[in-house]
Amino acid sequence: MTPKVGHQAPDFELEGTQGSFRLSEHRGERVVLLFYPGDNTAVCTRQFCSYRDNPEAFAALDATVVGISAQSIESHESFTAKHGLNVPLLSDPDSEVAKLYGAWMRVRGAKRAVVIVDEQGRVAHRHDHKLGLDFQDAGELREALDTLAYAG
Repeated sequence: MTPKVGHQAPDFELEGTQGSFRLSEHRGERVVLLFYPGDNTAVCTRQFCSYRDNPEAFAALDATVVGISAQSIESHESFTAKHGLNVPLLSDPDSEVAKLYGAWMRVRGAKRAVVIVDEQGRVAHRHDHKLGLDFQDAGELREALDTLAYAG
């Protein structure tokens, strides 16, 4: 069952470009989970390069942000190095975390989705991209995070 806004976010641990990441170790922080289909694809490259190209807005998010897709650590490291990315990328090789969060479809595999987990470990926001041809830029992530400050 996909966790909805207000539900406890399922814990997970994945390896990434900056080492191991366990969600529960980030209690007390807001965490933005960026599920995406794949490294070096057109839209995913535009998405992560948009964060790199707007470092002030991205740094001002005041949240821990990670990208999650099924590619290997090696693929993520190559993608990061090729484009000079500033978001840690986590490897979800069997798509278990994507499935756990409802960011996976049987025929297409991983889909683009944003899930924000609040300081108490609850899902505070989610945005599922219908076709995956667009993404939320740093400004849109900021807007989503700003609404949490008033909702909680």
